[in-house]
Amino acid sequence: MPAPSVPATVPPAPPVDPALLSRALEIAGRLANDAAEVITATLGRSAGEYPFDWITQTDRTLERHTRRVLAAEFGAVPVVGRVPDAAEPCPYRWVVGGPGDTRCGTANHVSGFGWCAFGIALVDAAGPVVGVIADPGRAQIYAAARGRGMRANGVVVRPAERESPGGPVCCEVAGPAAPGLLRAAGPRARVVGSAALAITQVALGHAAAAVVDTHRESDVAAALCLAGESGAEVTDADGRPDPLPSGPLVVARPAALDTVLGWWRAAVAT
Repeated sequence: MPAPSVPATVPPAPPVDPALLSRALEIAGRLANDAAEVITATLGRSAGEYPFDWITQTDRTLERHTRRVLAAEFGAVPVVGRVPDAAEPCPYRWVVGGPGDTRCGTANHVSGFGWCAFGIALVDAAGPVVGVIADPGRAQIYAAARGRGMRANGVVVRPAERESPGGPVCCEVAGPAAPGLLRAAGPRARVVGSAALAITQVALGHAAAAVVDTHRESDVAAALCLAGESGAEVTDADGRPDPLPSGPLVVARPAALDTVLGWWRAAVAT
């Protein structure tokens, strides 16, 4: 029997000004659409500086454009990407991740494989407030905002819950526990090469869970907003609810959480 998950202890997230939510969703959506066009046009054509850093000209173009737009629209809000802005303390921050981020599908983008994403999130002290993911390979823009649910290309997403933890499990893992976790998941394991899209598959109800052992905030913040608004559970590796874990994380449909956490604990123990 898998170990039970830890009871929720995260306090309710505070409400956000509706006008700010609407404006942030609009600007983030516009930037995601811009990013989708650039990623599609450069897929497989932008060389990365490997082995030192998988960063491409596409990433530089997207980051410059995104920072320019956010500075014009939200001048006082700092932007966190590869190099965080130096800014005065602010209750919010923008978190931006593109295909050149470690877990957004860099190698996929460079090789021309369409599992890569651009993510942008507005974050406060309680976690993601707004999250938008551009998924050019499937011509989709996924968007969510605190208390407003999730949409795919403007259509409301309501994942159907299953009584049993069926469906694949996306294992975006590279650490010492990876072999044990992949063995435990068996034929259900999927490695898509993008933490952002792995988490998004759970939010959409296409996957039962996603496990990510190493990441930067910019890799996962937008996707975690989608997951939370879709009704998925977001926890750290110990099963403690956390809307934006800084370390290893598990995102799961509620029926799958205990099973996947059991696999993870067993993998870490061995």
